[in-house]
Amino acid sequence: MSKVCCFGELLLRFSPHANGEWIRQATMPVFVGGAELNVATALANWHVPVRYNTVLPHNALADDMLNQIQTLGIDTAGMTRFGSRVGSYYLPQGSDLKNAGVIYDRAYSAFSELAPGKVDWEAVLDGISWLHVSAISPALSQAVADACLELLTVASTKGITVSMDLNYRAKLWQYGKRPSQIMPALVEHCDLVMGNIWAAHTLLDMPLDPNITDDWTAEQYVAHAAQTADAIRERFGRCRIVANTFRFDNPPGGIRYYATLHTNGQTYVAPEFLLNSVVDKVGSGDCFMAGLIYGHYNRHEPQAIIDFAAAAAVGKLQEFGDASAQTEADVRQRLQHSRSAAPTS
Repeated sequence: MSKVCCFGELLLRFSPHANGEWIRQATMPVFVGGAELNVATALANWHVPVRYNTVLPHNALADDMLNQIQTLGIDTAGMTRFGSRVGSYYLPQGSDLKNAGVIYDRAYSAFSELAPGKVDWEAVLDGISWLHVSAISPALSQAVADACLELLTVASTKGITVSMDLNYRAKLWQYGKRPSQIMPALVEHCDLVMGNIWAAHTLLDMPLDPNITDDWTAEQYVAHAAQTADAIRERFGRCRIVANTFRFDNPPGGIRYYATLHTNGQTYVAPEFLLNSVVDKVGSGDCFMAGLIYGHYNRHEPQAIIDFAAAAAVGKLQEFGDASAQTEADVRQRLQHSRSAAPTS
């Protein structure tokens, strides 16, 4: 059976306890992650054949990480090895990757040395029917962005379905180019785009209502998502499917979450989920993306796809660490117990 391939940088996430407690305890949890690996891990949990590809140095630390990935049932064929270090980032517990508290340590990583002509993309894509990438990789440098374009060009030429997560990390876009100068050329090769209305505006210059406020209703956000999806599909002729997520803080410490899927001229809306508390915000969007791929890979109906993806994302908010350990049954059970109807009802 053909496989899904997830391509992006493999990272170590150091998760210190806040307010210096990590110093007093002389300990700091460490997770192996990265957005694309998080997607691959969820897909492996849900029995979708999946490969993960990145660039890793030849050292014992990278070997340990690679062995761990393989134990998860993830194929690592075609892995590229060069460079001298693995990238990492620091995120205090309870923080969000969009939060100012994140500290990246990715300079001079093996992946950051990626450039056109350095990877055999035919080997990476051998036996692959679906390729997943994210906007994090092209945020690192022009050379990495050019390599990503090289990869997507090969994939689209081979007729491989390509998905893109428009995850925006402001701290990474530091090489003199605006995201909207880089991302459109990549999205030209994509069949499915996932993100939110704000990311689409920043990365693709999609229109954003200047009057948008925190007081908007779910119905207003859903309508805007449909407009954004139409604008993406109109500009990028290959794109057939657009998904948008909405995640809002729900005081004192919870989350309000819903999502939309736009395909074949129709908008499908997931149930709204309300959480009173959150364990870890990292990887929720990756789990949502995995849910989209899982549903399309298994040829599920659009409503079932968006419902499963949203429930998986919400479930990840209740797990500590980068990747999800949820089973298909776990996700379906959460969906069955969702506490409110879809916001358009």
